[in-house]
Amino acid sequence: QAQLVESGGGLVRAGDSLKLSCSASGNTFSNGAMGWFRRAPGKEREFVAAISRGGDSVYYADSVKGRFSISRDRAENTMSLQMDSLTPEDTAVYYCAAAPGAANTGRTMGIWKIYRYWGQGTQVTVSA
Repeated sequence: QAQLVESGGGLVRAGDSLKLSCSASGNTFSNGAMGWFRRAPGKEREFVAAISRGGDSVYYADSVKGRFSISRDRAENTMSLQMDSLTPEDTAVYYCAAAPGAANTGRTMGIWKIYRYWGQGTQVTVSA
């Protein structure tokens, strides 16, 4: 059973940092792009960051560029999102997503439709 499990969410103050992790199992997720999305209360799902299957291409939403950093360990089938300088606007449920076999790079990794597998999400709350 293919599964993605997020961890690392929590309650922090504005300016703090958090690191989210995504653990993948049950499928060869290492051969495709992976990404992070988020959904804030009352808002639609929003792309955050993505990384290509080889790890050589990354893409960020403008709202997090320069503050967030995505990485992956293909051997361990894991992905991380380092989030710095958090603001209350970053408050949301963060979802890990995987697109096995997807060779997408650049901004095409920001299209949610390429992702076939999704985690259950982890809550990130940033207080002012």
